[in-house]
Amino acid sequence: MSNKLTKAEIIDSIFETTGVNRKDVHRILDEFFDQLKDGLKEDRVVELRGFGTFEIRTRKGREKARNPKTGEIVPVSAHGVAVFRPGKELKQIAWPLRT
Repeated sequence: MSNKLTKAEIIDSIFETTGVNRKDVHRILDEFFDQLKDGLKEDRVVELRGFGTFEIRTRKGREKARNPKTGEIVPVSAHGVAVFRPGKELKQIAWPLRT
């Protein structure tokens, strides 16, 4: 078993737990992700209580960034980056791991 949990595994687990048709679970999960992305596109903070918060933050531009492939110095303009902040419950789950 892999250390990675995939979308397909989540769909299978929900199907086995609820008995809802796999195609319906897949459609619902896709719609959930679409709603999450749409909220972020509209510059809204997406809060999922008990899990965490997604938001877009602005990363400052720089005049001297380096292209790692060529080593060339290039300017980088200010741009948005997606950020996730875990909620209290997720932090409590993660705290004792990997100690």
